[in-house]
Amino acid sequence: MSNYHIKHLEEYYQVYRKSVRNPEAFWEEIAEEHFVWRKKWDNVLSWDFSKPEIKWFEGAKLNITENCIDRHLPTRGEKTAILFEPNDPNEEAQHITYRQLHERVCRMANVLKDHGVKKGDRVCIYLPMIPELAISLLACARIGAIHSVVFAGFSSNALATRINDSDCKVVLTSDGSYRGSKTIDLKGLVDKALEECPGVHTVLVTNRINGKVEMKEGRDKWLQPLLDEAYADCVAEIMNAEDPLFILYTSGSTGRPKGMVHTTAGYMVYTAYTFKNTFQYREEDVYWCTADIGWITGHSYIVYGPLANGATTVMFEGVPSYPDFGRFWQVVQKHKVNQFYTAPTAIRALAKENLEFIDKYDLSSLKVLGSVGEPINEEAWHWYNNNVGKKMSPIVDTWWQTETGGIMITPIPYVTPTTPTYATLPFIGIQPALMDEEGKEIKGNQVSGRLCIKFPWPSIARTIWGDHDRYRDTYFSAYKNMYFTGDGALRDAVGYYRITGRVDDVIIVSGHNLGTAPIEDSINEHPAVAESAIVGFPHDIKGNALYGYVILKEFGETRDRENLRKEINQQITEHIGPIAKLDKIQFVTGLPKTRSGKIMRRILRKIASKDISNLGDTSTLLNPEVVEEIIENSL
Repeated sequence: MSNYHIKHLEEYYQVYRKSVRNPEAFWEEIAEEHFVWRKKWDNVLSWDFSKPEIKWFEGAKLNITENCIDRHLPTRGEKTAILFEPNDPNEEAQHITYRQLHERVCRMANVLKDHGVKKGDRVCIYLPMIPELAISLLACARIGAIHSVVFAGFSSNALATRINDSDCKVVLTSDGSYRGSKTIDLKGLVDKALEECPGVHTVLVTNRINGKVEMKEGRDKWLQPLLDEAYADCVAEIMNAEDPLFILYTSGSTGRPKGMVHTTAGYMVYTAYTFKNTFQYREEDVYWCTADIGWITGHSYIVYGPLANGATTVMFEGVPSYPDFGRFWQVVQKHKVNQFYTAPTAIRALAKENLEFIDKYDLSSLKVLGSVGEPINEEAWHWYNNNVGKKMSPIVDTWWQTETGGIMITPIPYVTPTTPTYATLPFIGIQPALMDEEGKEIKGNQVSGRLCIKFPWPSIARTIWGDHDRYRDTYFSAYKNMYFTGDGALRDAVGYYRITGRVDDVIIVSGHNLGTAPIEDSINEHPAVAESAIVGFPHDIKGNALYGYVILKEFGETRDRENLRKEINQQITEHIGPIAKLDKIQFVTGLPKTRSGKIMRRILRKIASKDISNLGDTSTLLNPEVVEEIIENSL
């Protein structure tokens, strides 16, 4: 039992050693002691990275919703499972208990069954951050349907692509969504997408904003009346361990999005175990991850991981800046949040604002702060640590991917000593390796290379929907018998890992490998700079030179641009060395970002290289208009 909740560093090392010496025995023990199974497995693990083929808990039978809901009913039936905090702070929060969640999931599952959805069918979910979103995931899982959530900020074009790729027959959506002071017409976007999706026969619509919508006869139905009539109990479909649980699309660095397929048993075991330890969750805690369920972070650490542990998980509909920049901290105070998990993008945006937005709230309930989505830069880390955590709440800087399903490298709070910008040590069972260009493993410490994982973990994605060859080529062809993450990393003197950015963000200048993250960190420490992005562009002598796109803070706007350029390069010289100085610095008002906050560097690279004839797919950008502006003012 002690393996399930690690409490000090010595125990981490003991459990880690056990998990890598005999992974099968280790994961079997975790799975056996902490979950309910309809039938135990015949074999813990079989794998072959060359195919690639990975199977965990083969032969086991289960339903993930029995583990996330039913088994808690005798002891936690009246405990809040989902705490919904609406966009408008004046609208009342909803406390949905485990018993109520069970009933609502069963009703939704029965509505889906009534509309012909059966085991193995794909259901597209395009909903805002309202309880129906989490309930829809669980309802699909209850009946063995495969959910494909599309973030409700994606365009109709991006939605259509994803619906068609996985051949969804049913779409769950709402009349609209609130985003700060705005409303978004989700139903209109669905209607537009479905002009390209002949396979969809049913659209079930939640009323969220009382919006005026057109309902297409025979296809579109309001959801609530159907739920009211549905039976409040639904027998859980018995699933095989390796049956697909969901498809989640991640944008490829080239071409169309990749539908990553996650299966049932291994994903459940790993997300539950990582949640418990990464956040040191205790029975009475209130946990809040600010991500959207449209991303893997929301799947694993708002829905499945927390609920499998019987936790109280906060679902937040709003944005950090509405009605003002104190909104996150107001929610922390209101619900006495203990664990808070957010993205560096949000932290940097809030750090630009006046500290009075934080100081008026009581944040003393916080025990753990988390960061996810990209490496957190040093300035943001210190701001978060000093002002939000008051130097009392350890920061877990978590590294993982849509493809990994769960957290891979992270400090364990109150266990692992933290260092700003370092994701620190591999999670239990994870075996990282740094590889050189020739495909050899780089041993020892104080080294850097390409980050690979040499042994499967339970929540690794099993394939790309409908394209196993692409899965093999993308993740398993670069290094023999290794999963290649696509990221570069360095390992310091004590064995801590720091993610240096995507390998395609490692730029070779005059023979030196320069990761963009450390350069951006040093630029962002300039008092006039809000955010920056670095890309390489071809250079006659150096091979590549560096091009910087820099967003200024308000007072920086009034500064002399030429002097600013000199100061920024001086700062880089001091932090990294003259080799990392930028040849060109363009001041911009925004950077092209995907809706999950990732900077789309491929567009910036093309602009820097003066190759703008084909910028590729920009449908997933949050702010496509900024691209025109950057092109117009490019150097």
